[in-house]
Amino acid sequence: MCDLGLVSGSSGNISVRLPSHDTRGLLAVTPSGKRYSELDESGVVVTDFNVEPVEGDLAPSSESLMHAAVYRSRPDVGAVIHTHSAFTSVAAVSGLDVPPIIDEMAVTLGGSIRVSKYAYPGTQALADSVCAALEGRKAAIIKNHGAVGVGRNLAEALDVCMLVERVSKIFIYAKLLGNVDELPKEVVDAESEVFRTRLDSEA
Repeated sequence: MCDLGLVSGSSGNISVRLPSHDTRGLLAVTPSGKRYSELDESGVVVTDFNVEPVEGDLAPSSESLMHAAVYRSRPDVGAVIHTHSAFTSVAAVSGLDVPPIIDEMAVTLGGSIRVSKYAYPGTQALADSVCAALEGRKAAIIKNHGAVGVGRNLAEALDVCMLVERVSKIFIYAKLLGNVDELPKEVVDAESEVFRTRLDSEA
């Protein structure tokens, strides 16, 4: 994630859903303020979905509420990655949804990448706002903040984040050229149906 330029230093965060034998749910999440270059498995924190610590000595990511909210609302999701990549952040501060401009978006992400309503970092309001923007999608842009990508596992979530940054770059460059041609609606509808079928099978 660092090598791909999706984050730098200790920005962003990652989590995975863990098996749980009770109703509270568990997640493993990166710690707050720890540089990725200095992080190993001993620094990963385990919390329940109320962000109460279960294992680990470090404080969990400040965005752990967002991760837990995603897992609560999306049984298909096994991993969440929150990035601060450059072109996605441009869309975030501009408040620009990225429309479906290449076929991969509809098939892989579910259509346009929506921008969430602004909320203060680390709050339940931000978690709720992100979940709303993420509904029926595998990615969302976090207003004035960054982006979030989800998947069945970490590899898929990382692929989603890479695609989000690439299409954000394409979209911004196309806007600078003065013309953004979206995919035809009937194509988006057909490809989004493929996405929804896959999503239903994963839930």
